[in-house]
Amino acid sequence: MATMVFDIETIPDVELGRELFNLEGVSDIDTAKAMAFHNLQEKGTEFLPLYQHRVVAISVAWRGSDGFTVKTIGDPDSSEKEIVQEFFNVIEKRTPELVSWNGGGFDLPVLHYRGLKHSVQAPRYWDMGDDDREFKWNNYLSRFHWRHLDLMDALSGFQPRARASLDNIASMLGYPGKLGMDGSKVWGAYCDGDVNAIRDYCEHDVLNTYLVYLRFNHMRGKLQTEEFEREVTMVREHLDASDKPHLKEFSDAWPA
Repeated sequence: MATMVFDIETIPDVELGRELFNLEGVSDIDTAKAMAFHNLQEKGTEFLPLYQHRVVAISVAWRGSDGFTVKTIGDPDSSEKEIVQEFFNVIEKRTPELVSWNGGGFDLPVLHYRGLKHSVQAPRYWDMGDDDREFKWNNYLSRFHWRHLDLMDALSGFQPRARASLDNIASMLGYPGKLGMDGSKVWGAYCDGDVNAIRDYCEHDVLNTYLVYLRFNHMRGKLQTEEFEREVTMVREHLDASDKPHLKEFSDAWPA
């Protein structure tokens, strides 16, 4: 089975915000501020409800029979619908194992809501055994199944108080972690028209997640030491062969 590590980046859905809060004619920046302020008053946090997030990037680290690669779905000008539909199309065609960091708590619920908004179809993803009997015992939706592995959830023993950030765990293991950008800067980059910076940052996140995943598979005996080292070497070789500056940046920040 192929493995697809994934991560999404989002911005406020300002069009929805205008509808919800009667903000017709208000700029995107001021609408986003109003949305955050409304949620702060109502919930005590500026972090928006998941359905109010708009997907601007989905990056994947793919490990299949033909090797390893990291990429971002679609083009910088692809619509949200195109990006979300293509993500589920890959699942439909390839049925990979999904791996994420907090995907169960954030990425996938956001994709559910946005897929619903755009009339996206994803029958394979939503199957719980009605179409394929194997999915009754191992599907993408059940928390304790392996078809989707949320590393943050699993490593914390499914205890919210034990959760850690990807950046901290990656750094603990000697991987690059965050490199000058984090989720709080995505909206600013988008407003500046720098979608490519968001896509590059998202690819850094899936690289960190994939490396943590390899270490986790070594710990649980799915990879023996020599196998683990070969997988890590494959990632390094992919980065070294790339001419993309952000992948070289990641490689340079990763001690040999």
